[in-house]
Amino acid sequence: VQLQASGGGLVQAGGSLRLSCAASGRTFSNYVMGWSRQAPGKEREFVASIRRSGVGTYYADSVKGRFTISRDNAKNTVYLQMSSLKPEDTAVYYCAADEAPRSYYDTRGYDYWGQGTLVTVSS
Repeated sequence: VQLQASGGGLVQAGGSLRLSCAASGRTFSNYVMGWSRQAPGKEREFVASIRRSGVGTYYADSVKGRFTISRDNAKNTVYLQMSSLKPEDTAVYYCAADEAPRSYYDTRGYDYWGQGTLVTVSS
């Protein structure tokens, strides 16, 4: 499956952004989808994931209550709605897909990855 992330940009602290990740090539609803991020000089970290049907979402503690992951299987797209953004949310955000992940809280082993989209939060 091919993944194309979009929606990143520059936003002030406290603002909102919505990331999108469009999938193609295979049956989108067969995949658990996730978002990870990598800040400059840091390792990539888990942000959120969502089950195939969309019922069941999982978040890193650092974004819980501020970010919402969702998917539209008819549009082959997963979203990450980000609110109350903080400067520490600045990172390249990656979407990922896996048919049978080992954990809903760890995207490191996911099989497919998008190219990333940069989110910059200014203070």
